[in-house]
Amino acid sequence: MAKHTKSTDNKIVSRIYGKKRGWVFTPGSFKDLGSRYAIDMALMRYKEKGTIRKLARGLYYYPKVDPILGFMPPSTDDIARALAGRDATKIQPSGAHAANLLGLTTQIPMKIVYLTDGRSRTVQVGNRQIVLQHREPKNLATAGKISGLVIQALKYLGKDHVDDQLIEQLDRRLSSTDREQLLKDIRYAPEWISKIIIRLGVGL
Repeated sequence: MAKHTKSTDNKIVSRIYGKKRGWVFTPGSFKDLGSRYAIDMALMRYKEKGTIRKLARGLYYYPKVDPILGFMPPSTDDIARALAGRDATKIQPSGAHAANLLGLTTQIPMKIVYLTDGRSRTVQVGNRQIVLQHREPKNLATAGKISGLVIQALKYLGKDHVDDQLIEQLDRRLSSTDREQLLKDIRYAPEWISKIIIRLGVGL
């Protein structure tokens, strides 16, 4: 192996180890360390050694290992962040996934949707289809906050399907800090959701 190739390999594996187990990444995570060809070859070698696992085309995982269960699958959020890219840090769970995270539905969607300020992209990872839908940054003001999760979940469920029982169920999951955040971000919600946020913000 050429000296330059060894150097690129060493830099790449050092970054992988530095991120620690559980890191999900793409070749773009190493674009400052060498050419795309050198990066691809290094990742292929570390995959063959068993250091990393390939989840899908252009998507890799430095796996967590449980002493009993063995290799642990990565979280959907970690996969979505890797797909969004190093420079597109905003992602927001949307649709049925947002509702499920809040416990408002027991449905676990096979198609998991995120909004992002990165490019749109769809990747199949095992039985999970992860969809990134591009939105302008101004439409992601609540990304990563409880307010963003609540707004997206209620949008998915729809005005006609959000009753007092569901609102009470959501209310039980909110902390005082969550309520403060909801009221701060009320301007980003449609009018019908704003009315629910006011109820949640003051406590039912």
